[in-house]
Amino acid sequence: MTARSVALETIRAVSDSDAYANLLLPRAIARAGLSAADAALATELTYGTLRRQGTYDAIIALAADRPVGEIDPPILDVLRLGVHQLLATRIASHAAVNESVALARTLGGRASSGFVNAVLRRVSRDTPGEWLERVEHTARSDDERLSLSSAHPVWVIRAFRRALAAEGRADELDDLLRADNAAPRVAMAALPGLAGIPDARVHTTYSPIGFFPGGGDPEPVVRESGGRLRVQDEGSQLAALALTRAAPVRPGERWLDLCAGPGGKTAVLAAEALAGGAILEANEPVPARAGLVRQALAGVPAEIPVSEEDGRVRASAAGGTYDRILVDAPCTGLGALRRRPEARWRKHPADVPELTELQRGLVTAAVGALRPGGLLAYVTCSPHLAETAAVLAEVRRDAGDELEELDARAVLQSFALAPLDLPVPVDGSGRAQLWPHRHNTDAMFISLLRRR
Repeated sequence: MTARSVALETIRAVSDSDAYANLLLPRAIARAGLSAADAALATELTYGTLRRQGTYDAIIALAADRPVGEIDPPILDVLRLGVHQLLATRIASHAAVNESVALARTLGGRASSGFVNAVLRRVSRDTPGEWLERVEHTARSDDERLSLSSAHPVWVIRAFRRALAAEGRADELDDLLRADNAAPRVAMAALPGLAGIPDARVHTTYSPIGFFPGGGDPEPVVRESGGRLRVQDEGSQLAALALTRAAPVRPGERWLDLCAGPGGKTAVLAAEALAGGAILEANEPVPARAGLVRQALAGVPAEIPVSEEDGRVRASAAGGTYDRILVDAPCTGLGALRRRPEARWRKHPADVPELTELQRGLVTAAVGALRPGGLLAYVTCSPHLAETAAVLAEVRRDAGDELEELDARAVLQSFALAPLDLPVPVDGSGRAQLWPHRHNTDAMFISLLRRR
């Protein structure tokens, strides 16, 4: 298989089966035996095409003179891949067109290949700037125009704007959208007390356990370390450490990671628990993800049980049991669009109410599972205010005097390697919000609560 066919196979799986490119692509590259150069090309073609899908669809509709909904889905994916090569890479136009035509021929025969040839030759005649100007003229509002230019759905743009405005930083929206469209640098974590940061590696900016692996595939580094060095966004590292370092660990403490899959934060908690003499338990209701949690814990020399229950049921049955609980709640994932670019087109505003109801249920149940004085970290990989400030406000209102909110920003600053730009929200909450454009991390939300 070629780099283009691997990219198309992955894009097709995302379109057809709601697959996750970040999970599927590495396996496809390995199966195809691509060279390092071809693997890099397949990665760029896959993520670039998925990231700017909305913009490319608008261009294809103009060039084909028909709505994209009328184009056979496999051929539409070929066109998206071809348009990306023509407008966003240095690949020669004739190569981009000819290879796309060949892919279309294998999927749909002569008629499909002729259609792809005509559309892509039409696209190739104008510059990226000219096409962008053309599609922006079709916009019905300023937000729709920004959606087309930034390749973000309108509802996501509006959610981001409101979240930034809640910090008095609405003027950072353009910076955030640009950062979302830039491929993130791979970060890794050295599990505290079990592994040190390798020599000659560059420390991440803020996390005391984070480093950048340099070029190449980081998987050999993970394997050679027995899982004690692992790929993990710096924001996720900070979120886990916020719970473990908010207060000194007392030997014998009991901890629970309530929504543990896929296990990256669980591994950090496990290492911190081992170092402090605490006991960690984990829970993940989805069996496949629970398996990933067990794999993530393989590098920690401790027996850590992983249950597979609904987190609300699991926590409700453990009243007053735990000293620290992490609720890394299921969410829209809008904070990780750099690494999961397809999520911006997969999620919809209608998803938010169901998720926030689940989040409230999980946090409320977790509060009841805390011992008096126990700490809870409520974390989402989303800056959407409904999944962050609103859930936090409702939980605190329902709990009354039972809950005290800590200053999560001060906790993060207490162990970060460099000062974090974390403005106080306009509502005065103690919550912390990380951002891709400001911190070069996923947009991780972190709130710390103590049961009185």
